[in-house]
Amino acid sequence: IERPDVDAISGLSPVIAIEQKTISRNPRSTVGTITEIYDLLRLLFARAADAFSYETGEPMVRYSEAQLQELVREEFKGREVLVLAPLVRGRKGHYKELFEQLLRQGFLRARVDGKVIDLTDRPRLDRYKVHDIELVVDRLSIRAGDKERLAGSLATAMKFGKGSLIILDLKEERSRYLSRHLMCPTTGIAYEEPEPNLFSFNSPYGACPRCSGLGQVTEVSLAKIVPDRRKSVRKGALSPLGSYKNTWVFRQVEAVLDNFGHDLDTPVEDMSDAVLHAILNGLDEPLRVSSNIGLSDRKVQFEGIIPFILEQAEEGTKSARKWAEQFTHMVTCPTCAGTRLKRTALHFKLAGANIHDLASLSIADLHERMSGLLDELEPRQVLIAREVVKEITARSGFL
Repeated sequence: IERPDVDAISGLSPVIAIEQKTISRNPRSTVGTITEIYDLLRLLFARAADAFSYETGEPMVRYSEAQLQELVREEFKGREVLVLAPLVRGRKGHYKELFEQLLRQGFLRARVDGKVIDLTDRPRLDRYKVHDIELVVDRLSIRAGDKERLAGSLATAMKFGKGSLIILDLKEERSRYLSRHLMCPTTGIAYEEPEPNLFSFNSPYGACPRCSGLGQVTEVSLAKIVPDRRKSVRKGALSPLGSYKNTWVFRQVEAVLDNFGHDLDTPVEDMSDAVLHAILNGLDEPLRVSSNIGLSDRKVQFEGIIPFILEQAEEGTKSARKWAEQFTHMVTCPTCAGTRLKRTALHFKLAGANIHDLASLSIADLHERMSGLLDELEPRQVLIAREVVKEITARSGFL
């Protein structure tokens, strides 16, 4: 059809084209992340929330250097104390190199697992046990005339303790944890300064380390691995392995059974829990396994069937992952209980609620909560939070 011959057209509204969007299938996307409300919540919690200890529930505290000196002089006045710098907390290792380094720097003593030791004795620690190590910076009596010495010792302890220190009252054997950072006054655990990415399950800084921010983990189903306990290993009791074949993995399983006084023909129902646990989850000690005829036995670390299945489910090829899926299912992450965040992020709170509490609300409930939130906050928090809360309230009201 030919176009009409016209000079002008008026009174018609312009055409508006709206791009069609498909529904997001990304497991990391939520209504909050798509609408950017969650980004505003992260900013709100990073700037205005109060921190609490995940061990005791106490409010976390922090001190300036001047406050630290004043607190120590007042609380430990006239007492003999050790000024300690925390170096290692709850970690395995022999720490030989650490002790040698401290000696080279002129330090002679450290407190290891609650006991003060002389570093010149070249201490030997069990590398497989968990240790707490604190550097002994100074031993002094807190008196009014020792301000410079105390200030220097506290500064040195803060340097080696990365912003934290411990004052040990030698008479009462009482420890006081102090820090420039957010710290639990009872247990000494410390938090990093909160930033918005701490509250993001899409960031390695905030995501639960167990589930990587997904809220679910892959779990192996025992019923799928051992569907019929009346069978023996030789007859195919272990579903991932099938019936017996003269292969390396079956020789390892046979060696495990032999270790516990069983053989390939023992029905699973007649095995103890310890035997089944060893087959499924592996052994801590090396296992002696017979090789093919004519070759000597080999010592191997038997890792177990379940770790192998999980490894294939997460890191294997496409066909290996498909094979592993037969024996697995998804469950709520036991570490974060499905919140997807690391535990420190969940212990920053506004008016008694953490970020997961607010993000779990419906849009209507979130709008209502935001509308009255400023009335529940302290004046210092209101100054920081006002504009962010206003924006969240507006966006949730629009939705």
